[in-house]
Amino acid sequence: MKKYLKIIIPIVIVLGIVGGGAFFLNKLSQDGTLNMEDVYATIETVSVYFIPTAILLVVIIIALIVFRKRSRTFKFWLKAESVIALLVAVAITINVVVFGPMASLFNLNYAKLNEISAATLDDSAALTNEIADEGTVLLKNTDNYLPLGTGTKNLNVFGWASTNPVYGGTGSGNVDTSSAVNLLNGIENGGFNLNTELSDFYTDYRSDRPEVGMWEQDWTLPEPTAKSYSDKLMQNAKDFSDTAVVVIGRVGGEGADLPTDMNAKGITYDGNEGDFTDGQHFLELSQTERDMVDLVTNNFENVVVVINSANSMELGWLNDYENIRGALWMAGPGTTGFNALGSILNGDVNPSGKTVDTYAYDLTATPTWNNFGDYQYKDSDYTYINYVEDIYVGYKFYETYYEANDESYDAAVQYPFGYGLSYTNFTQEMTPVTVANDGKMSFDVTVTNVGDVAGKDVVQSYFTPPYTNGGIEKASTNLIAFEKTDTLEPGQSQTLTITFNQEDMASYDSTGTGAYVLEEGQYAIQLKADSHTVLAEQNYTLGATIMFDESNKRSTDEIVATNQFDYAEGEVTYLSRADDFANYESATAVPESRALTEAESNGLMNSSNYELTDDSDAEMPTTGADNGATLSDYVGVDYDDDSWNDLLDQLTIDDMSNVISYAGYQTVSADSVGKAQTYDFDGPAGISSFFVATNGSAFPTAVMIAATWNKDLANQRGTAVGTEASELGISGWYGPAMNIHRSAFAGRNFEYYSEDAVMSGFMAANEIAGANTQGVYSYMKHFALNDQETNRTDLLLTWSREQAIREIYLKPFEMAVKEGGATAAMSAFNYIGNKWAGANSDLMNTVLRDEWGFDGFVSTDYFGGYGYMEADIAIRNGNDTMLSTTGENGATLEDTTSATSVSAMRTAVHNVLYTVVNSRSYSDGQTENQLLPWEQTVRNIDIAVGAVILIIQGLIVLLYVKRIKKKA
Repeated sequence: MKKYLKIIIPIVIVLGIVGGGAFFLNKLSQDGTLNMEDVYATIETVSVYFIPTAILLVVIIIALIVFRKRSRTFKFWLKAESVIALLVAVAITINVVVFGPMASLFNLNYAKLNEISAATLDDSAALTNEIADEGTVLLKNTDNYLPLGTGTKNLNVFGWASTNPVYGGTGSGNVDTSSAVNLLNGIENGGFNLNTELSDFYTDYRSDRPEVGMWEQDWTLPEPTAKSYSDKLMQNAKDFSDTAVVVIGRVGGEGADLPTDMNAKGITYDGNEGDFTDGQHFLELSQTERDMVDLVTNNFENVVVVINSANSMELGWLNDYENIRGALWMAGPGTTGFNALGSILNGDVNPSGKTVDTYAYDLTATPTWNNFGDYQYKDSDYTYINYVEDIYVGYKFYETYYEANDESYDAAVQYPFGYGLSYTNFTQEMTPVTVANDGKMSFDVTVTNVGDVAGKDVVQSYFTPPYTNGGIEKASTNLIAFEKTDTLEPGQSQTLTITFNQEDMASYDSTGTGAYVLEEGQYAIQLKADSHTVLAEQNYTLGATIMFDESNKRSTDEIVATNQFDYAEGEVTYLSRADDFANYESATAVPESRALTEAESNGLMNSSNYELTDDSDAEMPTTGADNGATLSDYVGVDYDDDSWNDLLDQLTIDDMSNVISYAGYQTVSADSVGKAQTYDFDGPAGISSFFVATNGSAFPTAVMIAATWNKDLANQRGTAVGTEASELGISGWYGPAMNIHRSAFAGRNFEYYSEDAVMSGFMAANEIAGANTQGVYSYMKHFALNDQETNRTDLLLTWSREQAIREIYLKPFEMAVKEGGATAAMSAFNYIGNKWAGANSDLMNTVLRDEWGFDGFVSTDYFGGYGYMEADIAIRNGNDTMLSTTGENGATLEDTTSATSVSAMRTAVHNVLYTVVNSRSYSDGQTENQLLPWEQTVRNIDIAVGAVILIIQGLIVLLYVKRIKKKA
C-alpha cells in the first residue's frame, strides 16, 4: 500500500489544487463577482498549465512499470526522485498559475486594505445627513401643516416599508447598510415617540425585503391586507395619536428594469391576490397599498406620506385624500440620511430639495412607454431599443408639447422638474442680462426670504430658443444654469450670479449643417421656480446666426464638432415638433416586429464575425528597451510630452497585454516601466467591493444628491469618496454614473442623477472634481446611451439621432471632462447604432479625445464577453482596458504581433500610465512596483517549500548512499 501512496498523494495534490481553484471561482460567481462562463473558461485555462505535470506523472508511472523488476535500491531511487520531480513540477505550475492567470483574482481576493479613520467616517456621516436634509423634497403641504407642531410628539407609522425602507439600490451601487439609521430611528431621532405595536405588526408580517438583485428579482411588495389590522390595533393607534405617517417604498437595481406589467410572464410576485390587474405597473400603488391608505385616511385626521423611491412614481392619489396634509419624497438616503426625516418633520430642517424628474400622472402616456424594454429582431440574436422621443426627454417634452395649453399640462404633469416646496417663502429678482466680448452671458438674482423661518432656495435658469416650424428640433424650455443660496434668515437676502456661455444655447443640427448652430432670433432667458413656473424673464435678441464650424469652433472644444453618428439613426421615425408634434402617434407607437435591414446590418460585428484589419502605414513600436526610465519620473508630465516615448519604449508585450486584459477592479503592475498595481473599486454610492470587506460609507443615491440642487454638496461628496478611497489605499472609483432617466422604469435610475443632461453634468463634474483633489480618478460611466438594464448585454442596438445623442446623452460626460477634469471612463455594454460602444472610435477617439480633450483611459464595463465584447477591436478603437479578473471570454488579445495591434496596445497603456501616475498612488510617494502582501506570502511559502524539497532531496541522497554501501 505504501508504494501506491507515493503515487496517489501527488495526484491528490494536483486534483486538490484544480478542485480548490474551481471552488474558489465558483464562490466568486455566486457572490456576483464573476459569471459562470468566466468560471468555466478560467478553469479550462488553468487546467492547461497542469498538462506538463500530468505528462510527467504518466512518464513516472510508465517508468515505474518498465523498471519494476530492477533492484530495490534502484526502485527506491526512482520512486524518490519521481516524487521530488513531481513536487517541483507542481510547485512550479502553481507559481505560474498564481502569478499568471490567477494573479489578478489573488490581488483582489487577498487585498490588504487600510481602515478609514473614525474622523473621516464621522465627516462622511455628517455629509450624508446634510445631503439628505437638502435632498428631501416637500411635495405637498396643505395649509402649511408641516412641520408638525410642538404638541404632536406621538406618531403612528403605517406601511410595511417603514420597517424595511430603501437606503439605495442593488448591484455595483449596493452598499452595506447593516448599521444604518433606519426610517423609524430617523423619526425617533427627531424627538418623536412611535407606536411600536404597529412596527411589531409589520415585522411579524415579514422581516426581510424581497431580493431585487442582478441575478434574481422578486418584485413582491409586502403589505398586510386592510383586514389584517385588528379593531384593537387600530383603536390603540387612534388612542396613541391622531397623526399618521404612511411610507411607500420602491426599490430598483442593476440587472433588471422595473416591471411595466406586474402580471407579465416571468415577473416574480408573491404578494396578495388582486394586488395588480393585467397591465398595471410597479410604479403605481398595489391594491393592498391603496386599501391601507384608505384605512389610514378613514381613521386619522392628519396624514403625512413619505415616498421612499429613487424612481418617480404615479402619485396622483396624493390628491385624492383631503387629510393627506403633507408628502415628502426621499430617494435612497444612505446610512444616516433618514435622520433628515425626523429633522424635517419637527422643523429643525427646512426642506429645500427639488425634483430631478417630471412626475407625470400617467407613466403609460409618456413618449418612451412603447419604446422601452425588450425588443428583438426577427431571425436574429440582436435586440434593439429606439430612442423615438429624440431630444424630447422628460420636461423637454411636456413643456414643449403643452406649451400653449396650461390646462392640458396640469392634467398631465403633477410635479414639474425642479419642483419643491419650503416652510418659508422667497422672492427672486433678476437684473438685466449682459453679454461679454468672450460670449459669457450673466445676470444677478437677488433672493429674499420673505417668510417666517430660515431656509434655502434654488435659483433655476432656463432658456427658450427661437424655433422655426420644421427646422432644427428645439425644446421650448431648457435648463442652462442653477445655484443654491446659503441659509437665509427671515428678511435676509443673497445675490447670486448666473453665468453661462452664449454658445451653450446652440442646438446641434445633425440633419442640416452637421454642426452646432446658434440661430438668430429672440431667446427668452427665464428665472423659474421649476421647469414650468416663470418668475422673471428677459429677452435677448441675436441679430445673426452663429455657425460653430471649422472657422469658428465652440470655445470649449479642441476641434470642431461634426457629425459622427449618422449610422446610429437607423430605420426609425423620430418625434418632431413640426406642426405641433403632428407625428406623435406614429413616432411613439409600439415598433413593428421586423428583421434587420441591410443598412443596419452593414458593419455589424460580434464575436463570431469580427475581422481585424491592419493599417498598412503602421510602424512597429519599440518594445523592451532599456532607457532607465520609470513611471515615477512622469508625475505631472503632460500627456503629449515627447519624453513619454522613452518610457513607452521600455514596455514589453507581456506587460502591455496584462495591463489591458486584467483590469478588473484594478490596474495591474508592469515591471518594465516600474508601474505599481492600483485598486479601482465600486461604487456610485460609496466605496465597496465584491472581494474584500471595506468600511466605506453608504452615501445617498445620486438621485438624492441631484435633488439638493447644490453643486457644492456634490463636490463635497466627491471629496469624501476620494478621502475614504485614499485612506483605504484605493486609487480609482467606479463612479459616478451619469446616464439619463429616459424612463421612470429604468432599474438603475437610483444610480443616475436626473432626466436632464445639464443637471447631471453639473453634479457629475463636481463629484469628479472633488475626488480629484484626493488623487482618486473617477470612472465616469456608462459611456454612453446605457439607459436601461433590459438586454444590456444581449447585443442591444440603440438607435438615436445625433442631435439627441449629443444634447441629451453625451452632455453629462462632456461636462465631466471639460469642467470636472475626468481622466477615466467606463464604456457601456450596448451598441450605439450598430457599433458596440466599447469599440466605437467615433465615440472614444473623435468625440471624447479629439473634440473634448480627454487625456486618460477608458475601461469596459464588466467583461463577460457576451458574444460581442473583444479586446482586440476595443483597443483599436479607443477602449484601453478590459474590466476582467480572469482574462477570459475575449478579454485577452489575440493579436500581439502586428504593428497595428502593438501600436494600439502602446497607446492604451500610455493612457493608463498617464492616469495612474497622476493619482494618489504616486503622489503618496510610491515610486516603484512593490510586492503585494499575498505575493510576499507566496514567495515565503516558495522558500519554505524549496527548503523542504532540498531537505527531502538530501535525505534521499543519504538513504540512497547508505543502501549502496550496505549492498556493497
